[in-house]
Amino acid sequence: MNTHLPADANPIKLFRNPKSGHSHRAELMLALLDIPYETIDLDMTNGAHKAPEYLKISPFGQVPAIDDNGVTLSDSNGIIAYLGERYGDTDEWIGKDPIEKGQVQRWLSVAAGEIFAGPCCARLVTVFGAPFDHAACIAKSHALFEVMEKHLGGKSFLVAERLTLADVAGYSYIAHAPEGGVSLDAYPNIRNWLGNVEAQPRFVAMASSPIPAAA
Repeated sequence: MNTHLPADANPIKLFRNPKSGHSHRAELMLALLDIPYETIDLDMTNGAHKAPEYLKISPFGQVPAIDDNGVTLSDSNGIIAYLGERYGDTDEWIGKDPIEKGQVQRWLSVAAGEIFAGPCCARLVTVFGAPFDHAACIAKSHALFEVMEKHLGGKSFLVAERLTLADVAGYSYIAHAPEGGVSLDAYPNIRNWLGNVEAQPRFVAMASSPIPAAA
């Protein structure tokens, strides 16, 4: 059990879509930190994420969101930063020095930028039917992966020789990129990195979706 937890704390409520990589990002952090939590799956098809009560927790009507014994927060990167700060050994997750801190922040920006525009968007097309330009999303994914493949040469993790927020933020959509029609076959360093994340104690996987047939 996480020693940073108050003895009388209730499990954190995680509002999610089980096939959302953003939701998995938050769930992975909760699991890695050994924090008790309960998942609340929103019926987004019928607009549960736009209900007035949920909008009090997540004003943009997005998943994930958490309710930590009355402290509510939305946005996956905000959530993992909060959890690392409140319940983890902060420097381990956020960075032990200014260089690590800056590098972690850079990868959080990549998660919100290039990862979203590439493997996330490609998967949104195939799994959720989102109206994005699928070919453009795939091209952006490979452009990102070429950079990451070089960066990860000789490295176990994105920033340090340990897991940080950078790895948690990057993992979900890259691990599930093939579900968006983006092959990882050409990227052995990325696949090795994914395996290192998956080998962590208390790792939890995200629900898988069918991989589309190659064009």
